[in-house]
Amino acid sequence: MKRIIITTLFTLSLCLGCSNEKSDTGENSLIIYSPHPLSYLNALTEDFKSKNPGINVELIGAGSGELLKRVESEKDNPLGDVLWGGTITIVKPKMYLFENYITTNEANIPYKNIEGNLTRCTVVPSILMINTNLAGNIKIEGYEDLLNPALKGKIAFADPAAAQSPFEHLVNMLYAVGGGDTEKGWDYIRKFCANLDGKLLSGSSATYKGVADGEYTVGLTFEQGGVDYVAWGSPVKVVYMKEGVIVKPNVVSVVKNAKNMENAKKFIDYLTSYDAQKMVNEKLNRRSIRNDLPPSEILLSIDKINVIEDNEDIVEANKQKWLDKFRDIFTSI
Repeated sequence: MKRIIITTLFTLSLCLGCSNEKSDTGENSLIIYSPHPLSYLNALTEDFKSKNPGINVELIGAGSGELLKRVESEKDNPLGDVLWGGTITIVKPKMYLFENYITTNEANIPYKNIEGNLTRCTVVPSILMINTNLAGNIKIEGYEDLLNPALKGKIAFADPAAAQSPFEHLVNMLYAVGGGDTEKGWDYIRKFCANLDGKLLSGSSATYKGVADGEYTVGLTFEQGGVDYVAWGSPVKVVYMKEGVIVKPNVVSVVKNAKNMENAKKFIDYLTSYDAQKMVNEKLNRRSIRNDLPPSEILLSIDKINVIEDNEDIVEANKQKWLDKFRDIFTSI
């Protein structure tokens, strides 16, 4: 059995504008769990604080899978108030952990909160992130190119059971390579796992940081994770897979029985507001969820991407089966 190399993902706890008192004292606090990059979290939470100076905001960062487990383990005594992040695919199976709440901005969101407790807040395509210094003349335009022997052991991919973006890529692979028939995609998964050469990372941040830092030639991640490093001047580029790209909305939800319920709802209303979404669109390398803002000028126009769709019901019904099958394939090579 090939050795599994796991890069440690640390949990970030950051208090913004907090007093020395613990946030669980109920002193007008808001505790947010989120897998998002720190630069994104800071920009929006600082803006929220400026508009709500009396609220002490605490951020707890980790992978979406880890955070969902945390919310579930705390369900009898919730410590967090908001889960901010995770695609609809990841969060929907655990929707019973969240309170019903429809944002005051729902009329301007075309991706409707039909469940009642999963507010869509951004739109996120899966992408390939390439280190241009390391790639040289190696062609990388899509999934099939990742089977190139020259890339063996040089591909950054995280455990799809631990984080949202690798799971979304697993789904994307099955649909794109399988031509819409997920069963036909597993032969590709076997070849892809062989080219990982025993390396499986523990979270999304390890993927895009690993590519930017030159540890890996190519990584499978989400759009903002790659575009941030392009904007910061790293020797990287973003590629939208030629076989097809699944685009999913991220969600934000109020934790059931949250101690700071009204502040949680206030944050969701802020996050989906025109001003916050304008910041997302123009400065934070993400796609706004609102229909009254123009397309981002930073990101590739969606009509230039080969967008494909999955079947959410099939994905939800098969999620654990697919995760188990991926793990069996990876550990057997």
